[in-house]
Parts: sequence; structure tokens; C-alpha cells
Amino acid sequence: MAGPALIELVGLVRTYHVGGTEVKALGGINLTITEGEFVAIMGSSGSGKSTLMNTLGCLDRPDGGTYRLAGTEVAGLDRDALADLRNHTLGFVFQSFNLLSRTSARENVELPLLYAGVGSAERDQRARKALERVGLADRMDHHPNQLSGGQQQRVAIARALVNTPRMILADEPTGNLDTATSIEIMALFQALGREGMTIVLVTHEPDIAVYATRVLTMRDGLIVADRLQEPQQAVASTPPPVAAT
Repeated sequence: MAGPALIELVGLVRTYHVGGTEVKALGGINLTITEGEFVAIMGSSGSGKSTLMNTLGCLDRPDGGTYRLAGTEVAGLDRDALADLRNHTLGFVFQSFNLLSRTSARENVELPLLYAGVGSAERDQRARKALERVGLADRMDHHPNQLSGGQQQRVAIARALVNTPRMILADEPTGNLDTATSIEIMALFQALGREGMTIVLVTHEPDIAVYATRVLTMRDGLIVADRLQEPQQAVASTPPPVAAT
């Protein structure tokens, strides 16, 4: 692996208490992910992959161990500092798209900038650029119900990119898509990866994991396999129009 470490986990533990029973969702994870990697995390339901993803996204705090994100120890941050680190380092993509139905694609992409207090002219410019980057220059004013599932996910990816993050965390991003559309989304992720974007993807589908450069397999809160691979190249029906920024 080349490049500086973006994620460093040492002995990471997360325990839940459910009905008087202690459930160890993460049992002591050691993991380093460097800039520019495309990592797929696999595992059955209950393996801990969702808890790991939430922890990487600073949405859940571990009970033990250390987590350094872009060189910063996450445990030492207060709420505002943690939100600032997350907003400037991470972009999130989910299975269900999470778009506002009565809002245009451009306005959906602007939302993170609106919350960050960015002015309207800059919001508009950056949202347009992000949508162009994912091939939706001609769909900016369409609402989600006027877009296909693949186009909606592209809007979600543009929204994740609009703050120029260093890493995208994608949780089952192809779970609601057909095979051909899934390949188009993976082609887009691979294009982003070639630009140097770090991508961490949770999936239960082996035929999606083949597009990553590294595959982690989880079981019972532990990483039981960690392998590098030559990724299969995703060939979309139209080449992903990602341009270097």
C-alpha cells in the first residue's frame, strides 16, 4: 500500500447492551487504510461491518482502542470539532439515496454547503460542478421522481463530493439497483479512485467487491481476512464522465 494513512484503528472495541446481554460488535479491530485505496468490507448480517462503518464515519464512538482519522485522534474531539473533521474529510453514500423528494438534484447537492453556511452563489457553482463530475449536467433541475435509480445515486454521490472530502464511505450503494446500473456506479467509483479518492464500501455482494482493490471480510466483530486483489474493471454503457479537479 502506498500513500499516507488516512484511517488508523488500533484495538478498536464497541460493545452494546441488549436486554441485559452484552454484545461485542467490534472485538478489537486493527486496521490501516491509506490514501487512494478502494476497500470493500464484506460479512454476513451481525458480523460488525455496519458498526465498523458507523465508527469510521464518526457516527458512533468506540468503547476502547484508538481511531485516528487523517492523523487526528477522534476520541479527543468535542462534538463541534468532530463534526468539522467529518464534514471536511468524509462524504457519505447510502443504499436508499436519502434525497429530498421536493427538491431538485442541484438543491439536494447544495444541502451540505447550506448547513456549512456557504453563500448561495458558491453553493450553486460547487453543486453544478459536482453534478457535472458525475455526468448529470443535463439533470440538475430534475426532482428525484424524474430520475432513474442510478441517476438518484449519482446525485447522492455528487452530494458526497461537494465538500471535496478525502474519502467516501458507501454503505450498500448498489443495494437498490439492478446489475447494469450497479456496474455504472462502480465504474464511477473506480474513476474517482483513479483521481486519488479513498473509497470504503460496505457490501454483501461478492460481484460488487470484485471492483475494489482490497477486500476485508468480517465475522463476529473481527476482521478474519484482508486481501489485496487486481480489481475487475467496471465497464459502464457510457464511460463515467469524471474529470480531475
